[in-house]
Amino acid sequence: MLQRFIRLEFKSFFRSSSLAANIVVKIFQLLGMLYMLAVFVFIAFGAFYFPKKELHADPLPFMSKFLVYWLVADLFLRYFFQQMPTQNIKPFLTMNISKNTLVNYMISKTFTSFFSWGGLFIYIPLLGILLYNGYSTAGSFSWIFAIIILVFCSNFLNILLNGKDIVVWIVGAVLVLTAGLDYYKIISLSNFSELIFMQFYQHWWLIIIPVLFMAGGFVFTRRYIRGNFYLDKGLEMKQEVGKTESIQFLNKYGVLGTFINNDIRMIKRSKAAKSIAIGSFFFLFYGLLLFSSPTYKTAYMQLFMGLFVTGGFLFLFGQRVPSFDSSYYPLMMTLNVPYKEYLKAKWWMIVSAVAVSMVLAVGYAFVSWDLYFTFLAAGLYNVGVNSQVVLLSGAFNKNPIDLNARGKTLGKKNNFSFKNILLLLPQMVLPMAVFGVSKYFFGTTAAVASLGVLGLIGFFLREKFFDFIVKLYKKEKYSTIKAFKGN
Repeated sequence: MLQRFIRLEFKSFFRSSSLAANIVVKIFQLLGMLYMLAVFVFIAFGAFYFPKKELHADPLPFMSKFLVYWLVADLFLRYFFQQMPTQNIKPFLTMNISKNTLVNYMISKTFTSFFSWGGLFIYIPLLGILLYNGYSTAGSFSWIFAIIILVFCSNFLNILLNGKDIVVWIVGAVLVLTAGLDYYKIISLSNFSELIFMQFYQHWWLIIIPVLFMAGGFVFTRRYIRGNFYLDKGLEMKQEVGKTESIQFLNKYGVLGTFINNDIRMIKRSKAAKSIAIGSFFFLFYGLLLFSSPTYKTAYMQLFMGLFVTGGFLFLFGQRVPSFDSSYYPLMMTLNVPYKEYLKAKWWMIVSAVAVSMVLAVGYAFVSWDLYFTFLAAGLYNVGVNSQVVLLSGAFNKNPIDLNARGKTLGKKNNFSFKNILLLLPQMVLPMAVFGVSKYFFGTTAAVASLGVLGLIGFFLREKFFDFIVKLYKKEKYSTIKAFKGN
């Protein structure tokens, strides 16, 4: 039966209506994974040799201090980004297939996620480093495998927490508070973490404890999933009491205000869209990389960071237009919907988010005003140019997003095509080129100003751009409808 499931996965991939895009996406995902795996190996070496050479501390106890934070961070990443394969399982519930088989397959499939096996490229090299530096063989194996097993346990915990956002945020808030108290030495969570994890090194037979935790987690998770494994119970679309809500002052803007209200409601109600809003907020902290390496202190890298610091919502939300509306897009196209007003509503949502990000980014002025003005110029470029380019790329976006899916995913496919790659040029390459040429001839101040001027020009000429974008959407209209219907 497992072999049949695997064959079906391959058929689903190769029979997709967007096979070519899927193959290219997989290639880029593979390259990204290889890069991340190389980074993980580097982390393993850094985690051992940094405390040893720079802090003159024993690396093993030092690493043990922070493992509790590492495990909780791993759980948070899983919760917000790891996909639950419930949608793939639904069709089999009506067939003559044992429910135990389906449950086991669903659980085992979560272990194929990069979040489950990617960390092995940290732990296995770290084990080799420990053995090479003369640490106890039995203790090193016990310490490493205790971490690996606890990471696997977090996979079960992630399944149990699916859909329980409030619990995750409470745990996260408590952990951040605890980390702050630990930093100021009011409590000693790190010392407690060191005490616990060093026990696995000093007493190798204690590895049986995480093994028992994992076995118990598997049994409990399996029982939990099986008890909710019904189309009309655990896997049904989330039903809520209908409520009429809108932001009243937007109503005076007519159709434009109606579209904006719909997008705001979508962000409030949909887990996928809500993840976009949360993710875009975290982009504000991208500029903190400035303190991690001298590379980020160059003017070019500061501009690159500024595009992301001010454009988090632009890149995350804008590149999923019109995918978020895929469930009713065919119906909308049968109505007398003004395309221009529809796109302008998306544009105002994006521009408003960029404007808020530009204001919040003022915190970087405490680093230097030059840095903030660079971010401000990048924000103006995002408003005047990139906001319209991402809408233009949406004309070639044929991948639907299921807003009702309970799984933690923004869609089963990436919004990707060769034309999207070409449209990355004005989004990233053009501002860097303009900045570089202006800086070479006139200096950094003129380079920053040139981007701001370019953004303002794009803002004032937006109506001309909208006319062109609308024509493009109308040209791609029927192929988009066909793709959203799954044909």
